[in-house]
Amino acid sequence: MQSFGKKGEDLAVDFLEKKGYQILHRNFRHKKSEIDIICSKSGLLVFVEVKSRSSKAFGPPETFVSKRQEQSILKASEAFVLDEDWHGDIRFDIIAIYKKGATEEVEHFEDAFY
Repeated sequence: MQSFGKKGEDLAVDFLEKKGYQILHRNFRHKKSEIDIICSKSGLLVFVEVKSRSSKAFGPPETFVSKRQEQSILKASEAFVLDEDWHGDIRFDIIAIYKKGATEEVEHFEDAFY
């Protein structure tokens, strides 16, 4: 059975593609850091952290991105930008996914940090 976290990432990819984003990389790793999704749209490079929760009982999923995790994502994004020789604008987003009854709700927070 697929984990809810993996299913959440798949839902996030589908959501982004429907909004016109091109998925460039999933689960990009640099040393100990990982970025869930790297995508682009209209000349903008977007690094996306996906947070999936089975409910909002302990708070909204997007609030579970710690400062330490933001720093880790920033380091990995710098490596990606250097590797790809990217010179355009970048943005950091969070996609929050949580169960609502039998379905999943998806919320997209653009410019979530940095």
